Parts: sequence; C-alpha cells; structure tokens
Amino acid sequence: MATRAQVNALLDQGHSYETAGRTLGIPPGQAFMIVTGLPADGSDAPAPEDLASRRALPGSSQHLVNPPAMNPTRKASVMAWVQGRAARDLKGGS
Repeated sequence: MATRAQVNALLDQGHSYETAGRTLGIPPGQAFMIVTGLPADGSDAPAPEDLASRRALPGSSQHLVNPPAMNPTRKASVMAWVQGRAARDLKGGS
C-alpha cells in the first residue's frame, strides 16, 4: 500500500496524480485520496477554505476515477459474422 509520504514525494517532484499512481502501482484516484483524504469522484465536497490545506486539484478530479474507456480488441471471426449477417439482411435473407 502506498503511503501519503510516497505520493507527496512524487507530487513534490512535479508528478501528477496519474503518474504518481502509475509509479506506485495504484489507480490515480487512490493516490488522490491518500494525499487529500477526499474521494476523487467528487462525492464529498468540503468548503473551499478546507481545501486550501489539502493538495486538491482546482476544479474536478473525476478524471482520476473514470479513465477513458478502451476499445476491446476485434476478432476476425466476429467481424466476418457481422459482415455476413449484414450482407444477408441486405439481400432479404435470414
């Protein structure tokens, strides 16, 4: 388990929560929570004056929790079936 000191050290070196998490083998949202004590999904919204003493990001931190979706690898057999099915549908077959 990564410690607050480890994440803070990486942030002090100029790393982002994403690269700190990758370096420590944890999700970036977890790195954010370790340092700030706040969930990165924005479900806990402290007052702005409470954020001043934490390393919270300006604006949203939602991107730390929901990284972009990855497109699954295509299978040639599935693509061939879909193309065949579409061709049959165009001809009126089943």
